[in-house]
Parts: sequence; C-alpha cells; structure tokens
Amino acid sequence: MEKLLAPILAFFIALLITPAVRKLAFAWGAVDLPNPRKVHQHVMPRLGGLAIYVAFVIPLLLIMPVGPVFGLVTGVSLIVLTGVIDDIKGLSPWVKLGGQILAAYSLILFNIQIGFVTNPFNGHSIVLGWWGIPITIFWVVAVTNAINLIDGLDGLAGGVSCIAALTIAAVGWTQWKFFGVAGQQEIIMLAIILAAAIVGFLRYNIYPASIFLGDTGSMLLGFTLSAVSILGLTKSAAAVSVFIPLVILGIPLFDVLLAVFRRYHLRKPIFQADREHIHHKLMSLGFNHRQTVAVIYGISFLLGVSAVVLNIVTSDQAMVLLVILAGLVIILAGKIGLFSVSKRTSRTASRSSSQHL
Repeated sequence: MEKLLAPILAFFIALLITPAVRKLAFAWGAVDLPNPRKVHQHVMPRLGGLAIYVAFVIPLLLIMPVGPVFGLVTGVSLIVLTGVIDDIKGLSPWVKLGGQILAAYSLILFNIQIGFVTNPFNGHSIVLGWWGIPITIFWVVAVTNAINLIDGLDGLAGGVSCIAALTIAAVGWTQWKFFGVAGQQEIIMLAIILAAAIVGFLRYNIYPASIFLGDTGSMLLGFTLSAVSILGLTKSAAAVSVFIPLVILGIPLFDVLLAVFRRYHLRKPIFQADREHIHHKLMSLGFNHRQTVAVIYGISFLLGVSAVVLNIVTSDQAMVLLVILAGLVIILAGKIGLFSVSKRTSRTASRSSSQHL
C-alpha cells in the first residue's frame, strides 16, 4: 500500500509546493529574462526543478530500499545543486559540465553504472570492466544535456520526460512479467514516482507557464532518466536492450546530436545556443506553441510504444523495426528541416568566424 501511495504523494507535493518555489525564485533572483532567441516575452521564474526534486526524493526515501536509492539521491542532489547555482548566479558551460560529471561519478561510487552491454548481433554479453566508468559518465552527461537543450517551450521538456519515465516503467513491467528480470519492480516504482512529480509540476508549466523548469529542472530530469535507465534497462540480456534507452529518449538525443554536428559544421562553440532545435523548426513551419509541443509529445509517445514493442518481439523482428524507425526518423527530420540551417544562423556563424579570424 505504501508503494501505491508514493506516486500520489509525489504528485501532490509537486502540486502544492510549486507556487512557493515560484516565490522563492523571484526572491533569489532565479529569473529568465526575455531575449530574441527565446519564445517568452516576460520575466519568468526558473527554479521549478526544485519542486520536482522535493516531490521525487521524499517518497523515494520513505518507501524504497536504502542501497541504490541513497546513491541516486546523492547524484540527484548534486545535479540540483549545480542547477540551482546556475539558475541564480549563472555558471560557465564548462563549470556546469564539471558538476554534471561529478554527479555522474557519484552514481558509480554507489555501483550505479553500466556493467555490460549485449551484442545485438549475437546476443552475447560484453563485460565492460573499467570501460563502464567513462561509458556511464558519457551516457549520464549526454542525456542530462539532451533534456536541457529541448527545454525551450512551456511544458516541452517536462512532458517528454514524463512520457520517457512512463515508457521506462512499461518496459520494466514487461521485463519483469514476461522475462523474469530481477529488480524491475523498484525501477517501475522509481519511474512512476518521477512521472507523478512531473505531472504535478506541469500544472504550472504547461503553456502559458507561470514557472520554468530552469537548468535545475531540465538537468534533474535528464540525470534521473539516465540513472533509472542504467538501474533497469541495461540489466536485460535481450539482444536489443542496448537500443531501448536510445529509442525511449529518441527526441532529445537526436536533437542534441544534430546540435553538436551543426555547431561543429558552422564553427560555433558547442555550448552556444541557437534557434535550430526541433521546436524552433516546427514553429517556423507555422505550428503555434501548443501545436508544437503536442507534435513532439506525439512523436515521443510513438517512440515509447516502439520501445515497449522492441522489448517483447523476437530479435529479428526488433532489428527490422529498428531499421523502419530509423528510416522514418530520417524522413521526418528532413521534412521538418532539421538537416538544414536557417540563413540567419548561417550569417551569424559567418560573422563570428570572420571576427575570430
């Protein structure tokens, strides 16, 4: 019964304390000022992730086993501390990256790491040994920044993360019920508690938002999703298990991958913001704020369903589905214009390059 009540508690904590966190953000100066790159046109509080943190951690400590949860809470607390400082004072990208790496390494200290991967071509497990440390850190940092980068519209990062959390819970349930994979009950509960906390916060973050996630929230969500996926999804010996987290987090990971290549191609700093993300492209096609978020929610939902299907079909069927998914993603990305760069961005990059030279 306690476990059934935990998600309800997470939802109501987030729902009730978010207005107080909003006032706290104004008092601490954790506000987001409008500029030409951003969609909002008023000063907005951006400490919303603090509400999700409290709503997620309290039920966790009340009902979950101490071992892995303590490691997760330690890592989450470090990433939230980094985000709070960034939202209030502003941190350089490299300092923020250092905080992310430290938080990721704290997971490893509590044995939350990728220990093996399954070769998708023959189903054999590949033990990573010490390579598991850099691979774990890379995965956590990549997902943390991926969610951070798509946090450009009201409710977008929160909604996509909620869909991802529920998908992780659904995949965990199938692995538990159909394949008897140990430890999945805890993973299901972790994911559902996170989703419930997000839903409580979204009451204030859906367009028109009264508070933003801020780096506190977007990094918290990305970090937690990456950690929970390590605890659960990587334990499966299924041949396609290595692809399942990539499918679940397909939208943010694809967006961050394109951003890295785009900025490298334009000779722009990797951490320099632009208006070329998927939500910017959709809005440039004529979708309004709500429609853009709804489209990305829909794609995330379909990817989530695909991840669940991948987990229960045969390896050969899963490989065929992955090829179809990859093809559809490439076609859709081309239609949206993700492989092209706006003239405005190109001109800005050219000016920056000329000034640099």
